[in-house]
Amino acid sequence: MSIDWLCKHHTDLSKDQLYAILQLRTEVFVVEQRCAYQEVDGQDLTGDTLHLMGWQEDKLVAYLRLLDPQSQGGDVVIGRVVTSAEARGLKLGHTLLLKGLEAAEHCWPGVPVYLSAQAHLQGFYARHGFEAVGEEYLEDDIPHIGMRKG
Repeated sequence: MSIDWLCKHHTDLSKDQLYAILQLRTEVFVVEQRCAYQEVDGQDLTGDTLHLMGWQEDKLVAYLRLLDPQSQGGDVVIGRVVTSAEARGLKLGHTLLLKGLEAAEHCWPGVPVYLSAQAHLQGFYARHGFEAVGEEYLEDDIPHIGMRKG
């Protein structure tokens, strides 16, 4: 079963794509992780925000968001990294992150990339060249750590 990868500037998203993105993120980050927070944070449709989507047939199964360095104080910021529960056995996380890093390098060559990782995923991001910066902290009752590449 192949995955179709699309990376779109927020101005190019269809309503159906945006709805699928918000649905997947809420399904995982709010419902599955039992974390009541404002998931739709006002950054999806601003600046040069990019949305990387992995589609399996007509279902969004993997996603991440790239916030542009101009709006983020100098770094590209990767966030909202998620795979659907049904797709987790497919090991899409590495491909998703690699494609996100490719998109960042294509749009903002040579600019460092930052992300706020759930602490238990630090090893996963380290395998892609990210290094921890600062101390672990709690965000919505989940331990996180800042990580940077480049």
